[in-house]
Amino acid sequence: MSTIRNSHGERLDVAMHDAEKSDCLVIIGHGVTGNKDRPMLVELADALAEAGWPCLRISYSGNGESEGSFSDSTISKEVADLSAVIDQVGSGKRIAFIGHSMSGAVAALFAARDERVKVMVSLAGMVHTAAFHDREFGDVTPGEGYMWDDEDCPLSQTFLDDMQQIGSTLDAARDLRTPWLLLHGSDDDVVPVSDSHDLKEVLRGPVRLLEIQGTGHMFDGNYSVLACEVSDWLEKHL
Repeated sequence: MSTIRNSHGERLDVAMHDAEKSDCLVIIGHGVTGNKDRPMLVELADALAEAGWPCLRISYSGNGESEGSFSDSTISKEVADLSAVIDQVGSGKRIAFIGHSMSGAVAALFAARDERVKVMVSLAGMVHTAAFHDREFGDVTPGEGYMWDDEDCPLSQTFLDDMQQIGSTLDAARDLRTPWLLLHGSDDDVVPVSDSHDLKEVLRGPVRLLEIQGTGHMFDGNYSVLACEVSDWLEKHL
């Protein structure tokens, strides 16, 4: 695959899983402080590819092995990164997007402005961005502290401002008719399952919400359940 760059000219690190449904493409985006190589995302892509769905795992700019600064990483920039990926590899494809955690917010904001993604899947998807920031990082000083004490992930004022400006993705998602699968662990202590319930209430297309009982934000290894649910949803709607 040729090099993919965003609108800033930054190279985005990606990994392709080829599969038989070559007219389709499933793009998989990670959450905050993550990257394309999170075990859950790798195993999900492997399982979907085995079921026939070509998958592209992406690391947003400033994350993982992608170029760019983590301090410049925001939801809004990730929406633009996703658009750049589709510009460069999505021509002629029926596209689905799977977003974990903060990528759930990316999904909603993208769908509100761009119809190229035909199916959306949120895994523990974030909806209330300002509340998430206040809950997880409210006691951290931007420019001085770090996200969850990880020195590779400094908390920037840019990130804070973007989270607060978005506030919630509900207005962006309201009345969207994109088929949407919402999978969420019942015991998620990072993004509460109520975020997915709130999103379900405003969507107007086909929507399915499944709470996976006894699992947390990373679904605690229940990846086969995710793969089966996602593959079934893609069969119906992509």
